[in-house]
Amino acid sequence: MLTDRDELDCFLILAEELHFGRTAERMLLSRARVSQLVQRLERRVGAPLFLRTSRSVALTALGAQLRADLEPHHRGIAAALDRAAATARAADGVLHVGFTTPPAGELVLRAARALRGTHPGIAVEVCEVPLSDPYGQLRGGGFDVALAQFPVREPDLGEGPALFTEARVLAVATGHPLAARDAVTLEELAGVALLSVAGDLPAYLREHHAPARTPAGRPIRRGPEVTNLQEALMLVAAGQGALLTSAHAATYHSRPGVAHVPVTDADPVAFGLVWRATDNTAAVRAFARAVQRAAKPAPAASSRRP
Repeated sequence: MLTDRDELDCFLILAEELHFGRTAERMLLSRARVSQLVQRLERRVGAPLFLRTSRSVALTALGAQLRADLEPHHRGIAAALDRAAATARAADGVLHVGFTTPPAGELVLRAARALRGTHPGIAVEVCEVPLSDPYGQLRGGGFDVALAQFPVREPDLGEGPALFTEARVLAVATGHPLAARDAVTLEELAGVALLSVAGDLPAYLREHHAPARTPAGRPIRRGPEVTNLQEALMLVAAGQGALLTSAHAATYHSRPGVAHVPVTDADPVAFGLVWRATDNTAAVRAFARAVQRAAKPAPAASSRRP
């Protein structure tokens, strides 16, 4: 038996008010329309739901039973509609997105352009994540989501899958003996002083940027602390230390006096989205879908034989 939503709304309001006039006012309908809806529902049920006199309105036993059965479901439907409306509203507004490296920033911009076509209500604003404070602005609300370097092992932050990876390189002064090499290994880091990142970094992230020992357990000397990549490369060029970084540095941050040597046995660096675990909003989810699509390589053009 199919029932009109207006019939159910009218029945439940009348069961509460027990007055046709007040029910009509709440529903913004005429009293005649309220009577029509109630009578139509009673015909569907096959029995009276209200006892009507010139002075009062009361529920029948069947009406009281129907009210008790309907109210939980009616509240559930209303709550579901409210949640859907809230989700739709959350998918509008400004989304602040952080990025940690130039390739990450380019991917964020590609995703933002694509998002304009599918979610025109979302405006994306991008900003670089500080090297020395990778999670502070995200936690503080400055960013809604960030395309960050993994690993991320923070219980209050959620993370998505890796979107792309980069090989690791060692940035050394051009006069350093390793600069002329085609490649180096992690074991050879024992022969350099690695620059470390200043700031309140988690121990696992500090170790990722500048490991304390080689795979065989040999100690790796600590060089000066730095707060950003430009400062690090300046110190590298001055011969004050070496920097373990991602391969993009050779392209985006090439400068005189610095050589970038591949590290053959280092695991590649992965990059993915990170957000506050309690704020996985509709806008964040929409951006995550857009950036995942933008990260996929373009299909190769098919060649046709003449």
